[in-house]
Amino acid sequence: MPGAVEAVFLLYAGVLGLSVGSFLNVCVGRLPRGESLVRPRSRCPKCGAAIAWFDNVPVFSWAALRGRCRSCREPISWTYPALELTTAAIWVGIAVVYGPTWHALQGAILFSLLLAIALIDGQHYLIPDALSLGGLGAGLALSLLPGAPTPLVSVIGAALGFGVLLVVGVLGEWAFRKPAMGGGDMKMMAMVGAFLGPAGAMLTIFIGAVVGTVVFGPVSLKTKKDVPFGVFLALGAVITFFFGDTIVDGYQTMFLQGS
Repeated sequence: MPGAVEAVFLLYAGVLGLSVGSFLNVCVGRLPRGESLVRPRSRCPKCGAAIAWFDNVPVFSWAALRGRCRSCREPISWTYPALELTTAAIWVGIAVVYGPTWHALQGAILFSLLLAIALIDGQHYLIPDALSLGGLGAGLALSLLPGAPTPLVSVIGAALGFGVLLVVGVLGEWAFRKPAMGGGDMKMMAMVGAFLGPAGAMLTIFIGAVVGTVVFGPVSLKTKKDVPFGVFLALGAVITFFFGDTIVDGYQTMFLQGS
């Protein structure tokens, strides 16, 4: 792309990312409490005053108000603009790597969903259906656009992602006499499979299991806390999105050479 066109494209991606990040703030704040994403309108978490539209512009309003509520002047957490900036960085980064393609849009939407899921699961051990099943619908819809995966591959990936964790959950509960896999993780993997296809779903589960065991396993043994598996599945999905084909091709090459 010519320089000026590329700059406009990246600016557009950044603005979209900020807007999506603002919506993710609503999701992270409300979904764990079972609240509506639509009503009531945004309010100050301290005094409950409704936030006017001009005080709700991502990042800029927070900076203009110096991180304080206009009504009560109590501090507003820096995590709000941080999430907005992180999401904007994701959208711009995907745009830089893949350019103006449907694959870039697919990646930006998937990563935004994974970010919200990881934040909520890490804090609340919960993966809301609004994100997992909503993301599943988005993944299946995006498969209708040009590029991979195709609708059939997307459906198979969703079914495999859900089915594998369902089997693991059933076997784990039988072996350990307690729930071994949350339904949220299964629905999340249906979403990931819809975006990444069957091979991507399997690789995501493998990476998530390995990293989760290595990173959180010792903590879980010491504290008896459950592993927030959604966090590690999200990381596995990100790695798979960028490097999945390379990893699978490398494994197949080694396997074929070995045989």
